[in-house]
Amino acid sequence: MSSIVTTARTTTAAARPHLVALHRAVVGLLFACHGAASLFGVLGGAYGGGTVPAGTWPGWYAAVIQLVCGGLVLLGLGTRWAALLASGSMAYAYFTVHQENALFPLQNGGEASVLFCWAFLLIAALGPGSFALDGILFGKRE
Repeated sequence: MSSIVTTARTTTAAARPHLVALHRAVVGLLFACHGAASLFGVLGGAYGGGTVPAGTWPGWYAAVIQLVCGGLVLLGLGTRWAALLASGSMAYAYFTVHQENALFPLQNGGEASVLFCWAFLLIAALGPGSFALDGILFGKRE
């Protein structure tokens, strides 16, 4: 039994950087898609169609953060800082937009904000994993 546990731990440890990278890429892509939808009206657009008017607070700025930080996290470039900014923006969105409607995310429509906030906080803490541009371009290993 002990050898099975040891083998499982070794396999998990070997796969960890790749799993972190996969998580980073998926979360970054989804976040960037939200920004692109809001800024350019693609993928269904903002609020079910259209775009967020340029310069409006906080929607347009949030969309820019979503597009830029999502792209950076997806690529693994400046990952920790981009993920930290993205996490903070989602915490801000939750507490200023959703929290006033009800206490729990399921009641106030803030599930996506909460999930993105915590997913990006995890990425900021763990780093980019494997296959990150930071590692390829600058030889950084995290």
